[in-house]
Amino acid sequence: MSKITKRLVECTNPEAKDVFVWDEELAGYGLKVTPKGRKVFVLQYRIGRQSRRMTLGLFGHITADQARSQAQAALRKVSRGEDPMAEREAKREEQNTGELLDQFLAQHADAKLKGRSSEEYRRLVEKLIPNKLRRMPITEVSRHNIAQLHNQLSATPYQANRLLAVLRKFFNWCEKNGFRGDLTNPALHVELFKERKRERFLSPAELAHLGEVLTEVEREGSASPFVIAAIRLLILTGARLNEILTVQWDWVDFENSCVRLPDSKTGAKTIYLSPPASQVLASVPRLEGNPYVICGQRVASCLVNLQKPWSAIRQRAGLGNVRIHDLRHSFASIAVASGMSLPMIGKLLGHSQPQTTARYAHLADDPMKHAAGQIGKQISILPGLRVVSS
Repeated sequence: MSKITKRLVECTNPEAKDVFVWDEELAGYGLKVTPKGRKVFVLQYRIGRQSRRMTLGLFGHITADQARSQAQAALRKVSRGEDPMAEREAKREEQNTGELLDQFLAQHADAKLKGRSSEEYRRLVEKLIPNKLRRMPITEVSRHNIAQLHNQLSATPYQANRLLAVLRKFFNWCEKNGFRGDLTNPALHVELFKERKRERFLSPAELAHLGEVLTEVEREGSASPFVIAAIRLLILTGARLNEILTVQWDWVDFENSCVRLPDSKTGAKTIYLSPPASQVLASVPRLEGNPYVICGQRVASCLVNLQKPWSAIRQRAGLGNVRIHDLRHSFASIAVASGMSLPMIGKLLGHSQPQTTARYAHLADDPMKHAAGQIGKQISILPGLRVVSS
């Protein structure tokens, strides 16, 4: 027996059979040299009546001192009745993060979320989760790993924050299903990036000009009547794009001025129609055999992409930075300016959470200022309150 040092390891030569050298200071810690010259640090120990031999590492990958520290840590576990080799074997059998992400997408995102939300979950996971993280055992993923990934996406803060939200739900799912311990979600407490507000509200003048452009395009025939009708309905209803594109004639109730959607992002929903919106719907041509209001090019299909024609129309209207979704924001802004309550606006828009509508609260300042001005104007004519210019 000798103390295992770097020099001893280098001086131990291979033989026809495995050569073992045991450390004189730490019982069970040793060096194995194979006939091919591989030099491996090992630990021999007992659990009950069973003798176990554990590989600590290959010389060159770890040093003799590092192997000794590993052996000491393992022997402390043995003294407590734990089996370090059994733990290692359990780790090998443990599912990695990538496998569980695939399960999460199938069992949660695909099964429980609406189509577009599910697609976005899958896009974020497949595009942004690196292979290194996917290969990690699920219990070894730390807050540092998640924060590092989030920081690497700082150039696209909105996308980074959406991925972080998905990962928070994923690790909650892991806890519920027993793949991680309770209250170990590593995506919690990772600070979100500040996002530039994306809402763009069209002024009444801009909406009027957009309406004029739509009329011009309609006269020219340079866009499909279904495209024009879709944009007008988006402006007049505040509905989501997919809601308008997938409306079927069977859901339209002209008598009660509404469209009853059997499903939407937030479940069943009623789109309430103003007289102008009803007029737009009534003017849309019906194609025989097609159940959809906004028809696509394929037989019996709806329009699936409004982006290209919208891009041409918004450029012509001088609204180059306006997204289709901003038409919904504009509908909400006009509702606020008209003095409607946030709960009422939330119901019109089909929001499931009050905080979603709360983003429009700051828009209430303008009608309040106008109201205060009108009141002040009336009060100022009373005796003693009128300001007399000098």
